[in-house]
Amino acid sequence: MLTNLLEYEFLRNTFLTGIIIGIIAPLLGAFVVVRRLSLIADALSHVTLAGIAFGLLLEKKTGAMLITPFYSGLGFSIIGSVIVERLRRVYTAFQELAIPIILSGGVGLSVIFISMANGFNTDLYNYLFGSVSAVSRHDLYSIIIIAIIVCTVIFLLYKELFLLSFDEEQAVVTGIHAKRIHFVFIVLTALVIAASIRIVGVLLVSALMTLPVAASIRIAKGFKQTIIYAIIYGETAVILGLVSGYYLEIPPGGTIVMLLILLLITTIVTKRVIENLKSRKHRLKTG
Repeated sequence: MLTNLLEYEFLRNTFLTGIIIGIIAPLLGAFVVVRRLSLIADALSHVTLAGIAFGLLLEKKTGAMLITPFYSGLGFSIIGSVIVERLRRVYTAFQELAIPIILSGGVGLSVIFISMANGFNTDLYNYLFGSVSAVSRHDLYSIIIIAIIVCTVIFLLYKELFLLSFDEEQAVVTGIHAKRIHFVFIVLTALVIAASIRIVGVLLVSALMTLPVAASIRIAKGFKQTIIYAIIYGETAVILGLVSGYYLEIPPGGTIVMLLILLLITTIVTKRVIENLKSRKHRLKTG
């Protein structure tokens, strides 16, 4: 595996992309989960699928790649994130309605564009479930730029994002411009989703943002610790998933997700066992 990794450029691109995604997806996912917006990743991933299908349709109808499916998916994802934020302002009392609205629109557009392109092909299949060989050098450069943007913004706005995530009313009172921060946050989410589709696929990208956080919450003693543990879980699943996907010749997306679920179950069971042992020792001491 190491020999092939050094020999083939597409494998280097894929593993570098995987390492990057394993950091930024759980990093942003921690804020997504705390803000109870876990389904936003699903909604935007389906909008991204519509953009990818649109890019493939353009390529098929024109015979030339005017815009790659990756960039068309990225564009649709950003537009979708803006629409979500607008809808959340329209339905102030029912902000969660924005998610099913945009998700339904994404699915509808995907069906239309895929039908116009005469159904599924290998490229679309790779975008749906991820691929070990799908990451080009240009994709890698784009994902690096996205990662730099995400990490920089989170570093600069960490205090504001933290306060808005846990106590929005208090954050507004302290002078934080909530609407601007919400907008920046939702656009960052769209960028991370678009960056992750090459590795885990459109249909499974939300799992990489939420499952590592779900596992880390069970053992972390603070928010920063939650982020650190989530990144460790994410990196572990991505690296093992890519390796197994390479050797088994299967899309890595499904393997990554199942590894994350296994890590989540292991974490829950282990913590439960430790808690039972502690309570038993306590009863023995007091008894």
